[in-house]
Amino acid sequence: MACALFAAVSGSSPATVVAIGSILLPGMIKAGFPMKFGAGVITTSGALGILIPPSIVMVMYSVATNTSVGALFMAGVIPGLILATMLGGITWYRAMKFDYPRQPKASWLERLRTFRKAVWGLMLIIVVMGGIYSGVFTPTEAAAMSAVYAFFVSVFVYKDLTLKDVPKVLLSSANMSAMLLYIITNAVMFSFILANENIPQLLTDWLIDKGLGQIAFLFAVNILLLMAGNFMEPSSIMLIFAPIVFPVAMKLGIDPVHLGILMTVNMEVGMCHPPVGLNLYVASGLTKMGITELTVAVWPWLLTMLVFLIGVTYWPTMSIWLPKALGMM
Repeated sequence: MACALFAAVSGSSPATVVAIGSILLPGMIKAGFPMKFGAGVITTSGALGILIPPSIVMVMYSVATNTSVGALFMAGVIPGLILATMLGGITWYRAMKFDYPRQPKASWLERLRTFRKAVWGLMLIIVVMGGIYSGVFTPTEAAAMSAVYAFFVSVFVYKDLTLKDVPKVLLSSANMSAMLLYIITNAVMFSFILANENIPQLLTDWLIDKGLGQIAFLFAVNILLLMAGNFMEPSSIMLIFAPIVFPVAMKLGIDPVHLGILMTVNMEVGMCHPPVGLNLYVASGLTKMGITELTVAVWPWLLTMLVFLIGVTYWPTMSIWLPKALGMM
């Protein structure tokens, strides 16, 4: 639940793993939970960061295919909640099976006191998501508003950040933004070269001549993306493969928003399996566990994510119902 809530403001899986893992993992170990269990939960639940909107990977898909970012964000809500529930279910089952310790039940006074302390931070979710969904501002403007709100709360309410630290934070943000802009620039150039050389059209014609239908095509896309996840990070995969598979999907009558959610879920799985799973490396830094040991730790949740991938692939209503109901498609 913590990862799902943080995903609603971060848009990044590794950031979710770091933020939630650095707080909860020491507490879980202190409470008597095995390190492997805690690492498995945090590593895979952190992947929700790119499915529950806002999402950096969805923005990359939008850049590569010119699909509505707003529709993609709304399409990620129901699949994100379903996956969070499934991951929570397997966590609950394993905790019951191995008789892991329970925390003492908090009184209503303790809950109210904690909520009052946390309400300023929780309001950030309302600022971001409420603003986007109500149409008050765009996703880009929501990012600016959330930065201003986070600055105010951090400096003047919680006082975790001093004014002296602000230049360092701004410089770090500028470095990250420059990196993302460089990636997007190269992606646009790559898409232009593909279109100029007519490669997507040739690939589309070849696949249709082979009689590949929607079911077979979506299965092939999943296999291709899962293989790519062994060697590449999500933004690169999305920006390279989206312009290639998108025209074929359109020719076969597959909804572009459904394809975007399918590719995002594939990116989630790729972040949690070796050898280039970013979440594994982030969790390894937090837990001091080796990648092989972490891979063994995450397998129950990883299998759950693969089951979910099959569901989201062949049940497009899960993805497109909400944006359609809101008139965004």
